[in-house]
Amino acid sequence: MAIDVLVAYATKHGSTEEVAEAVAEELKGLGLEVELRELRKVRDLDGYRSVVIGAPLYMGRWHSDARKFMKRHGKALEELPLAVFALGPLKLTEEDVAGSRQQLDRALALVPELRPATVEVFGGVIDPAKLRFPFNRMPAGDARDWDAIRAWARSLPGELGGALGQRHGDRSDMPVPED
Repeated sequence: MAIDVLVAYATKHGSTEEVAEAVAEELKGLGLEVELRELRKVRDLDGYRSVVIGAPLYMGRWHSDARKFMKRHGKALEELPLAVFALGPLKLTEEDVAGSRQQLDRALALVPELRPATVEVFGGVIDPAKLRFPFNRMPAGDARDWDAIRAWARSLPGELGGALGQRHGDRSDMPVPED
């Protein structure tokens, strides 16, 4: 039996992993079978109905594990419903989010045959205690909007469609309309 969703992520300091965990939990709460794995530990995509990829943006570039994953699994990803998210801006201003979205779009353009059903940018995190000079001099901040993250995760069955959307919509407790 196939697993409904692979939520695969890259992380440098743990904040993207926390978002991927939240996405996976929301999907599980919708009754979907979900597997959560680091991108670098995924060997193939056999047995998955859809894929969610998440990784942070650093200095204008999407995490290298995400870029490598998209290239390495490009053929398989062409055949699967795909959603993508990135963590980036430290402020959720329209300008900062748009700039991060442009950075993510540039990374996705390197694999033009892939057409994600949905792409989202969430706020990022700065924890100076985990960073080296000069970044450890930056003020701490967490711009993740957990309500937006959870709402996006709940929208995924509809966005990814196909077998996933049908499975999510298949509720035995729902009355069947008569013709």
